[in-house]
Amino acid sequence: MDLGASGPPNDSPASREWHRQAITWRNRVMLLLDHLPLPVALCDPQGVIIVANPAMAAEWGMLSGQLQGRNALDFFHPRTPTRLHPIAEAVRLRRRSRYPVEVTWSTPDGTERYGEIDVDPVSDTPEAAPALMLLLRIGGERASGGAAEKEPLVNEIEARILALAAVGDTTARIAKAVGLTADGVNYHLTQLSQRWGVRGKAALVARAYVTGVLDPAAWPPAVSGSE
Repeated sequence: MDLGASGPPNDSPASREWHRQAITWRNRVMLLLDHLPLPVALCDPQGVIIVANPAMAAEWGMLSGQLQGRNALDFFHPRTPTRLHPIAEAVRLRRRSRYPVEVTWSTPDGTERYGEIDVDPVSDTPEAAPALMLLLRIGGERASGGAAEKEPLVNEIEARILALAAVGDTTARIAKAVGLTADGVNYHLTQLSQRWGVRGKAALVARAYVTGVLDPAAWPPAVSGSE
């Protein structure tokens, strides 16, 4: 139902009260979204931005309303475009899961930034066509025209996955601990395997210790520098 309609579907007291509460909750959600420091946007199934919070718009020096109606792919560049295919399939089949996508983008001053977007298909009811909730985690940046900053060997979520893999946790337990799906964990493991040129959890864990990602003096396994 369009909460912006001029009036409730009928003029009964119950209908008027429902409409009043719906508008109240919509306004509360919008207020919360505006105050979130985490960049967030809601898109239609084709990726067209319906609403974005100020933190998201600030990445391009824009106002929230200026992103509305633009496609998210006008702003973000997936590092692995094939990672969009499972999202399209999830929308088609109305699946509910979380899909992490590594992305890059450029700020107005020409700085290239990189990070990860969690894409969550969401809807009011299981039968409704899902929209796409985008939550951006900023990883870092490389200054344009200057020496590139060295990217970290792993991002925060990858480091946590490696520490849990080192203790022998299954993919399902790792997924529950880090708030991803099993597919999301496998995606990160695959990215690490390609980045480091190794195969299998055991080899990834060994490489994590050799490169200093995991603290060799800690047990249970812990990320280096963590308390």
